[in-house]
Amino acid sequence: MERHQVAVYLGAMAAGAAVGLAAPSAGPALEHAINPVLAALLYVTFLQVPAAELLRSLRAGRFLAAALVVNFAVVPAVVAGLYTFLPDDQAVRIGVLLVLLAPCVDYVIVFSGLAGGSSQRLLAATPLLLLAQMLLLPVFLWLFMGPDLGDVVEVGPFLEAFVFLIVIPLALAWLTQGWAARHPAGEKTSDAATAAMVPLMAATLFTVVASQVPKLGGSLGDVVAVVPVYAAFLIVMAFAGLAVARLFRLDAPDSRAIVFTGATRNSLVVLPLALALPDDLAVAGVVVVTQTLVEVIGMIVYIRAVPRLVPATR
Repeated sequence: MERHQVAVYLGAMAAGAAVGLAAPSAGPALEHAINPVLAALLYVTFLQVPAAELLRSLRAGRFLAAALVVNFAVVPAVVAGLYTFLPDDQAVRIGVLLVLLAPCVDYVIVFSGLAGGSSQRLLAATPLLLLAQMLLLPVFLWLFMGPDLGDVVEVGPFLEAFVFLIVIPLALAWLTQGWAARHPAGEKTSDAATAAMVPLMAATLFTVVASQVPKLGGSLGDVVAVVPVYAAFLIVMAFAGLAVARLFRLDAPDSRAIVFTGATRNSLVVLPLALALPDDLAVAGVVVVTQTLVEVIGMIVYIRAVPRLVPATR
């Protein structure tokens, strides 16, 4: 499954779309499963890097600075350029802003690793990236859409996401590592959990897509209209991320990781925020999921293109 994980993810999303179309009544129940399955996925992700290595990676000042610059300075500028091409529908615009302004904290680590990027440093930056977007996303939303819509993203849901999706899985991962270092049963448990990485990612993608497809309704045209915007974002950020990496004089693995963190977005974690919006903005959740579909396909290209864009240092 690890050798063919991209195909597994595409299959999971296709199956989710089929279930969503065939059994739309299952959507609300599946929505409640999104956060638990995502928390399990992040627990397994954190489990793969020892706590000591994670703490050492936090000392990589240039890498962390580059990650912050590309995500919270370059990305908003790129989104501002793409914003004029979005449909006039407010729900569509909010969905696009929610997802494009929030850096990914989960499967970016997998895809960056497949392309030879510094996955451990990306993993170490995860809490910082999530905390920064929690603080800055309401500000960005206000700047793009004005004070009347700036308060649709509240601090409460972000704090809940940070605790439930980052703090708790990270603490459990460290406890599991300590258990594995002392007892054979803990080591077996850790190995079994790590082996579940790809199935958990597939389950997350399936659950997200199946729960949101029934909400398309009459908004299919507006949702389809954002696909070129998402594709353009991936193309622009490949070169923008490379420029930031060169600015900070990073080596090849770190540079590849910066390209990936700038391009991949936090669709799975911001989805609960989109789902909490008022009913007249419900299509925002579908817009967020659409970005996931485009991005996973884009990652197939990135895995092959980024090593050529950032060749290994001799």
